[in-house]
Amino acid sequence: MQLGINTQETCNLCPRRCGADRTQSKGFCGATDSLEVASVCVHRGEEPPLNPIVNVFFAHCNLQCVYCQNYQISGQCTVTDDLCAESASTLADRICQQLNTEHLTTSTPLIGLVTAAHYVTHIPLIIDELHSRGLHPTVVYNSSGYESVETLRSLEGLIDIYLPDFKYMDPLLAKAYSHASDYPEVATAALREMIRQVGLGLKTDENGTAYRGLIVRHLVLPGAVENSLAVLNHLAQMATDHWPLAALHLSLMAQYFPPRPGLPSPLDRTVTPEEYRTVVSRAEELGLTDGWIQELTAQDNYRPDFTQTNPFPAL
Repeated sequence: MQLGINTQETCNLCPRRCGADRTQSKGFCGATDSLEVASVCVHRGEEPPLNPIVNVFFAHCNLQCVYCQNYQISGQCTVTDDLCAESASTLADRICQQLNTEHLTTSTPLIGLVTAAHYVTHIPLIIDELHSRGLHPTVVYNSSGYESVETLRSLEGLIDIYLPDFKYMDPLLAKAYSHASDYPEVATAALREMIRQVGLGLKTDENGTAYRGLIVRHLVLPGAVENSLAVLNHLAQMATDHWPLAALHLSLMAQYFPPRPGLPSPLDRTVTPEEYRTVVSRAEELGLTDGWIQELTAQDNYRPDFTQTNPFPAL
């Protein structure tokens, strides 16, 4: 069974509103109306309250960052037949297979939907299929942050944990790296909607496993410390205006690496210890201390290879 996109001839699922007829051609994201999945795997490299998790890595992406760490699956790629889930049912079967293989069915499992903005209309069907198999997982929506508020509202009640990036406050950088000069305002509105749905903070069970809430991620990019500082200032200001600062769980990531040769400077190098320390220090100064930082060794460990059954063998 092939699942269609509810937008018919005009796709407006994401902020780009490219208007593509995805039954006939690809949208800006590179997706047609077929549900393409690049990998379904147990992942142990997320933030501690989200481990282990069965991540569904959807093919394609509406942001198209030039430095994408998952470039093998996010761009204008062609997903091979054995990596293509043709229906919510077959995808649910693959999720269950991973859960059974790793013996994760004894408690409420975590299921991550990674970069799913362009497949939002499929998500209710996927969750229904899991429920029909007796699984009622904690659903984590792992997002670039470049989301339409209207589309997010269609997910209300389906998502337990939002895991958005907040990549940019510099619109010029957002345009140069992700073709999205409106990223700061779009991500701000999306973050407010996510908080409205699941609240702020992160609720965990007796084992420390998250079951509801929100974590905001920020990837520190080489040569872009000022952008990172501006993101932290913005999040702190949002907190001051709308919620207790200590309630925000922030994940500051140092894992950037040049994913392929030929990237322009400074994207052709990793983040320096000085750059990362500067950003971490600002977070501490602002009181954004409830969350996680990374060791710089993450630059070597978070290097996915989606030609492998387990794209993250180092984790």
